[in-house]
Formats: sequence, structure tokens, C-alpha cells
Amino acid sequence: MAKKSMIARDRKRTLIAARFAGKRAALKAVINDRGASGEQVEEALAKLQQLPRDAGPTRQQRRCRVSGRPHAVYRKFGLSRNKIREAVMRGDAPGVVKASW
Repeated sequence: MAKKSMIARDRKRTLIAARFAGKRAALKAVINDRGASGEQVEEALAKLQQLPRDAGPTRQQRRCRVSGRPHAVYRKFGLSRNKIREAVMRGDAPGVVKASW
């Protein structure tokens, strides 16, 4: 089981990223606009840098829904490799069979 503080930190990052998503998208649009003047681009870059560090979506970590484990998490199931194995052995994961050849 992951530390509760790390799970809470990731939840907080998700909320912050959602709150600043519109603002970030607008600033990124100005930065990537070919018709924008150099001054507009520099101003948008400065404002983007002033946003909180956790406002970026890349700061979020994918975690297992059951255990909170941050590594080896499969997107399709939202579970870590350990919990997927347990679910497959119980027969809870449809369409998944243990490999044998």
C-alpha cells in the first residue's frame, strides 16, 4: 500500500491541473500562434512560468486504484501488475487468460 500522503499529493495535483487547464491552454495557444508578435509570446511565456508547478498535467502520476502503487500500472485496467494478477486468478478480469505455450 502506498503512503497516504503521496496519494493525497497526487489528488491535489489532479485538482490543480484541472483548475488551471483552461488558462494553460490559452497561453499555449498564444505561444504556438505563428501570427502573434514577439512581445505577446514573451508575455505569454512569462505568465505560463508564473503558474504553479503542479498545474502541468505531466506532474500527475498514474496510480493503482486499489493499492495506490505508482509503478507498473496498466492503463486498461487502472491496476498495478500485482493486483491484475490477483484479479485474473480470481476470474474478475474478463478476456484475460494466463499465458501458456
